[in-house]
Amino acid sequence: MTQTASYKTPVSVLVVVHTSAGEVLLLERVAPPGFWQSVTGSLEPGETPQQAARRELEEETGLSAAAGQFRDHQHCVRFPILPAWRHRYAADVRENTEHWFSLRLPRQLPIRLSPTEHRDLRWLDWRTAAAQASSWTNRDAILALGAELDAR
Repeated sequence: MTQTASYKTPVSVLVVVHTSAGEVLLLERVAPPGFWQSVTGSLEPGETPQQAARRELEEETGLSAAAGQFRDHQHCVRFPILPAWRHRYAADVRENTEHWFSLRLPRQLPIRLSPTEHRDLRWLDWRTAAAQASSWTNRDAILALGAELDAR
């Protein structure tokens, strides 16, 4: 696969931010409106998934991984890149690999949105957040986390 600096790397992170009480933070993308998600982003050249997760968390919410219990779930999924976003990747790239992380906070903390990426935020119980998440991978990550929270 040929990759240049102008194309995104087809490896990304998903960081589910949640409270100890099971409230999950969802962010609404600027484009397309109505697309709700957890913290996400592609790896930059030379970056590990864990480094990318910490960077994206800071960029998209203003939160540091040190604000709570940051966890690498050691889980990843592959999915086809939607046609609407394929132009961001090299011509031969059709799939993305997403690594799952979470940040458990003791309570809701103030969030600083990146205005170029997100227009709104919501703290929702994990079941409602899973139902509102726009991507199936995000929904699955929230459901897996919620099952863990319920098991405690």
